[in-house]
Amino acid sequence: MLHTYKTTQLLKSDIDTVWDFMRSPKNLAKITPLHMGFNIVGETSDIDTMYAGQIIEYYIKPIAGIPLHWVTEITQVKHKEYFIDEQRFGPYALWHHKHFLKVVEGGIEMTDIVHYKLPLGFIGRIANALFVRNEVEKIFNFRFKKIEELFNHGK
Repeated sequence: MLHTYKTTQLLKSDIDTVWDFMRSPKNLAKITPLHMGFNIVGETSDIDTMYAGQIIEYYIKPIAGIPLHWVTEITQVKHKEYFIDEQRFGPYALWHHKHFLKVVEGGIEMTDIVHYKLPLGFIGRIANALFVRNEVEKIFNFRFKKIEELFNHGK
């Protein structure tokens, strides 16, 4: 079963500032809960700016401090409008994450849409209902708050 998570946020900033932050995979650590131990590994010489075809390898500890190896590919990038990342190896059977930026009155509307599927069929569906969905929500709630601090604090 495919699951969807969506969030939208208004950033009181300009498109150049928001894009400059979002386009750098290095900034993922800044918007990921510290207890998750997000750590980019492998080749990092081209990690300052994303591009279609880019492979990002990292470890993350989403549940009980257990490190999971995750490899993501940036599959599409449209400058200052959107980018899409997809899991190539990791804990999900499918992870497809779209990031959209749109200039609106008052700033930039940022929308994240994640489609994901867990492995193990029925067991995966139970795991999603019991804790995975909640963990995805916690991560994106943390991300929402951090981005709020970065772009909207005091503005």
